[in-house]
Amino acid sequence: MSFVKHSARLKHITRHLNAHKSVTSAAVAHVFSRSTNSQEYDLIVIGGGSGGLACSNEAAKYGKKVAVLDYVSPSPQGSAWGLGGTCVNVGCIPKKLMHQAALLGESIKDARHFGWNVPDNISLSWEKLVPAVQNHIKSLNWGHRVKLHNNKVEYLNAKGSFLDPHTIKAVLQNGTEKTLRAENFVIAVGGRPRFPFEVPGAMQYGISSDDLFSSEKPPGKTLVIGASYVALECAGFLTGLGFDTSLMMRSIPLRGFDQQMSQLVSDYMENHGTRFLKHCVPVRVDKDDRGLLHVTWKETETGKSHQETFETVLFAIGRDPETSQLNLERAGVEVHQQTKKIVGNNSEQTTVPHIFAIGDVLQDRPELTPVAIRAGKLLADRLFGGSDILMDYDKVPTTVFTPLEYGTVGLSEEKAIDMYGEDKIEVYHAFYIPLEFIVPGRNAEQCYMKAVCLREGDQPVVGLHFIGPSAGEVIQGFSAAMRCGLTYESLSSTVGIHPTCAEVVVKMHITKRSGLDPTVTGC
Repeated sequence: MSFVKHSARLKHITRHLNAHKSVTSAAVAHVFSRSTNSQEYDLIVIGGGSGGLACSNEAAKYGKKVAVLDYVSPSPQGSAWGLGGTCVNVGCIPKKLMHQAALLGESIKDARHFGWNVPDNISLSWEKLVPAVQNHIKSLNWGHRVKLHNNKVEYLNAKGSFLDPHTIKAVLQNGTEKTLRAENFVIAVGGRPRFPFEVPGAMQYGISSDDLFSSEKPPGKTLVIGASYVALECAGFLTGLGFDTSLMMRSIPLRGFDQQMSQLVSDYMENHGTRFLKHCVPVRVDKDDRGLLHVTWKETETGKSHQETFETVLFAIGRDPETSQLNLERAGVEVHQQTKKIVGNNSEQTTVPHIFAIGDVLQDRPELTPVAIRAGKLLADRLFGGSDILMDYDKVPTTVFTPLEYGTVGLSEEKAIDMYGEDKIEVYHAFYIPLEFIVPGRNAEQCYMKAVCLREGDQPVVGLHFIGPSAGEVIQGFSAAMRCGLTYESLSSTVGIHPTCAEVVVKMHITKRSGLDPTVTGC
C-alpha cells in the first residue's frame, strides 16, 4: 500500500470514528495498528524450551491462534542447537545419557566379579558416544516441530523483543523482521551458563555445558569449575568415562540442597576418582601453541597460587536468565535488580497483566524442566480453558545425577529447622549397602537416606532424601506420597519390596536424636 493511499485510509477511519463520540484517539491508533501488516495472535510464546512448548501446544488445543518463537544465540565457542530448549539439547537429556554411559563402565567392572569374562582392554569411544547422543537430540528437535505443526502452532526460528505491551519484533535467522501482536504473551526464554568475566581467558578458552555434549574432540584432562549440580554431574560422568577430571570449588557443594547429603555426594565422587580443589578460585586461563590450557588459581583461605595444564576447562558456576535483549522495559515488565529474572505472582503473571513468565526465567521458582512444563500447561488452561488451578511449587522432587545419585523432595534438614525449630523436628535416617554393591565390593559408605519429620502427632514428613542407585526412580513414588500427606506412621507401616534399596526408606527407625548407629544390618 502506498503512503498516499495509507494516509487516505487513515483519514477515512478517523472521520468514521469521530462520528462516535465515545471512541477515543487511543482507539484510532489501535485500529490503525491493526490495519498494518502486523500479524495478530491470541498468544505468543517467546522461548521454545520445554515450558514454552508445553504452554503453546496446550493453548492450541482450545482453538487459539498461537505462535512460538525460538532462537538460540551461539555460545562463546560457537555451539548452537535446535528446538526444545536447554533440557533437550544441552541439559537433562544428553547429561543423563552420558551419566548412563559412565554407569555402564562401572557395571563392566562389576561384571567380572559376577562371573563375566570381560577383556582388560575395554575403553570408551567418545567419537561414537557423542553422535549417538546427538542423533537422539535431533530426533527430539524434529518431534517438537512436528507436534507444533500438527497442533497448528506457528513456529518462528526468530528472536523476539517487545516494542510495546502488545507488540513484539521478531528477527528471523536470515535477518528478516516481522511485527507480531497478541492479546497475551508468555516469556519462557530460560537461561544460559555464566562465565566469570573477571577471569582473563575464561570466555575465550573455556567451555560450558552448552558445548560439552556436542564436542567432537574428547575432553581429555579436564578442569570443571563450579559447585552447582551441573558442575558435579559433569565432573562425575567425565571421571566415569575415564577422563582425568578435577573439580574446583570456591565454597560448598550443591548450595541450596541439604548440606549433609551434598557432602556425602562429593565425598563419594572424591573416592570415585574425581580430584577436588576446595576453596579455590581461578585467576586466569592461558592457551599455548599446542592448544593446551594453563590455568592459574589461588586458594581463598591462604592466597597461595597454583598453576596446572589441562586440555579442557569447563565453567559451571551458575546460569543467567535470557532477559537482556527482550526490551522488557518497553512492555513495563519488572525484573529483579540482582538476578535479572522476571518478577511474577502466584499465577506466573508479571507486572503487566497480560504478560506471563514460566520456567527458569521466573524469580524464586525451581529451575526444573517438569516444573516449567506443568506451569505452562496450567497457565494455558487458565487463560483459555476456564481453569483456576495454579501451579503448586511445593514438594517438587528432583535428582542430582552424580555417580552416586541424590534424590530429594521437600525441605532440607537445615530449612526444616529454620522453619519449625530444632526441637520440633525428628530425623529418621539409615546408612545401607545396596545388594548389588556387595559382590564387587564397591564402596557404600555414602549410601544414606533420611526422612525429616515434624515431631507432633503422626509426624508429617516434610523432607525426604535418598543417596544411592536409581535415586530418581526411588524418590518419584515417595514424592507422590508426600503430596498426599505422608506421615512417618504411614511410611513405617508400609511393607517394603525385598531386596531393594527403596525398602530401607520404609524401614528407617533410628532417629538422629537417639544417637544410635543408623547402619542397616542383616536382611
